[in-house]
Amino acid sequence: MRFEELDIPPPILEGIRAAGFAECTPVQALTMPEALRGRDIAAQAQTGTGKTAAFLITVFSRMLTSPAPAPGPSPRALVIAPTRELVVQIEAEAKLLSGSAGFRIVSAYGGIDYIKQRNDIARGVDMLIGTPGRLIDYLKQRVYSLKKTRFLVIDEADRMFDMGFISDLRFLLRRMSPYDQRQSMLFSATLSTRVMELCYEHMNNPERFSVTPEKMTVDVVDQELYHVSKEEKLGLLLGLLKREAGGHYIIFSNMKSTADRLKLFLNANGFSSAAITGDLPQEKRLKVLNRFKNGTLSILIATDVASRGLHVDGVTHVINYDLPQDAEDYVHRIGRTARAGASGKAISLACEDYVYSLPDVEEYIRQKIPVMPVTDELVVTDYEKVQGMYRQRDRRHPKKGGPERPQGRGQHMRPAPRQENQSLKAGTKKRRRKPGRPPAVHSPQG
Repeated sequence: MRFEELDIPPPILEGIRAAGFAECTPVQALTMPEALRGRDIAAQAQTGTGKTAAFLITVFSRMLTSPAPAPGPSPRALVIAPTRELVVQIEAEAKLLSGSAGFRIVSAYGGIDYIKQRNDIARGVDMLIGTPGRLIDYLKQRVYSLKKTRFLVIDEADRMFDMGFISDLRFLLRRMSPYDQRQSMLFSATLSTRVMELCYEHMNNPERFSVTPEKMTVDVVDQELYHVSKEEKLGLLLGLLKREAGGHYIIFSNMKSTADRLKLFLNANGFSSAAITGDLPQEKRLKVLNRFKNGTLSILIATDVASRGLHVDGVTHVINYDLPQDAEDYVHRIGRTARAGASGKAISLACEDYVYSLPDVEEYIRQKIPVMPVTDELVVTDYEKVQGMYRQRDRRHPKKGGPERPQGRGQHMRPAPRQENQSLKAGTKKRRRKPGRPPAVHSPQG
């Protein structure tokens, strides 16, 4: 199905052509005809299937064909997403797909200028895109209202539950216009019982669509598994990067400390890389993601918490440096590659610390991951080590029981006490009051 066959206004078709879209993806072909008629929908679709364009094109088309409400503090459309990165990506795609419609699109999420976001929303907005926490913050301050909002989109609803945002989401939904006075759309990787309960509670008899089955691994992803010891993981990682040269990689680790160490290790061995972790400031996070998207950075290292909602096209390889301990995280990780019909490869390293989660992963994806041999030629042994970097840092900031701080310039040394003070202190005795004698009392008059 081509977009011209649907009831889409010309300004939005301009945006679709500017984005390079010609034919509908399966999720778009299934959901958009009903959504353009005003039906509420609940769609099950994996990331990378075109669901963002599906709800954006629908909302923009409906906003142009329906009468505009009177000016007020309520945005015409509200899009709720679980992570800051996903909000940024939805906003960028919305500004492209809106074409010449002239809609005012504003985002709200943590980590950037709080007052600037507040002022942008207060000036009035057609589409507001945000994370639950920041949206609730501005709503409680009455920066905007949801009483006259006519379009609602909930993206990645299952992640809302996983990340503990469900109470925040219900807080927003209870303050919106009645369910029969707005159009609501929900997209989720799985339409579980708890997600459908949310649909039945806050939506108007939604039409249910299933584009991809539950617990499905993308079929076009070529999966490989290597059993390796902890001592050989770094060498094997270098060997895999050299064998699969010229790719666009995301490397996942289970802990922040591992991600930081991998960044130092890869940079020391000639591989330009950067890490996004939970404590990375939002401005730096966006800079790293922009470098990765435009191709100036070929390797991105991430933890599961930091990578929620991370959608980047063109990722050729996903490497699980640590095998995830949650089976759902495995599907989430390898879903970063093979997007929009492209092919991709997922490589997992199973060491003695994390191999115990392998049976759960294979049971969840309902298939065995092919095991590949670890040959001597594949493991690099002559690589630059980064332990010396940690030792230098420890000398600058020693911990209890660690190496002593070297004496030298810039060190704060306590001067030795003066000898006369020592002798004075040694020769001075504390004056004692004689027994039976009351203490001296000083009158206020002196």
